Amino acid sequence: MDKNDRLSANTNTISFSGEGKITVKPDIGLVTASIVTEAKTSKEAQDSNSKKSSAVSDFLKKQGVAEKDIKTVGYNLNPQYDYSPLSSRRPGITGYQVRQSIEIKIRNLDKVSSILDGVVTAGANEVSQLTFAIDDMEKVRAEARERAIAEAKSKAKELRKQLGIELGKIVNFSESGDRQTMPMYTDMKYSAGGTAEAPSPSISTGENEIVVNVSLTYQIK
Repeated sequence: MDKNDRLSANTNTISFSGEGKITVKPDIGLVTASIVTEAKTSKEAQDSNSKKSSAVSDFLKKQGVAEKDIKTVGYNLNPQYDYSPLSSRRPGITGYQVRQSIEIKIRNLDKVSSILDGVVTAGANEVSQLTFAIDDMEKVRAEARERAIAEAKSKAKELRKQLGIELGKIVNFSESGDRQTMPMYTDMKYSAGGTAEAPSPSISTGENEIVVNVSLTYQIK
């Protein structure tokens, strides 16, 4: 028995733990593109941002990204102030800044690098939080759970012989939250002019590991 297996004399039960691991290649990429515009008036800043946002969306659709996979996750309009130390007057509004953040789901991973470059050319100032994930996590989690249950049952079958006990029905089942490790890339910042500060990275999707832990509690006959 390992440290996660428990024999309870009070309830006449015994618990067995199991762990299921699945390693799979990601099938989607998630990235956030931010569009930042500044102008003298709030309307001008918003109009400019809207125009660039439309250009980014049009580019993405031409690359095969569905409209449902393009989502605005942040929109901020803030005044800009003059804090000149040489001025005796109170800080005044010099203009407005609009920041719109768009989350993009990329299903064709072969296009990740070209899409990152393209959204900047289309008008995005920043591209960040690139991660690779699994679209149908429930399917993968179910397979990991199945492996975990099989391991727990195998331990129960083996240990009942070693302990000389007869096991009855399963009276309790618990599952801990699955944990997932996935490739994540540091933020890639681009200048407002649309030129990357560094050459486009060679993107590798790597593999994701999904782990599910379960515990089966049996009655002891």
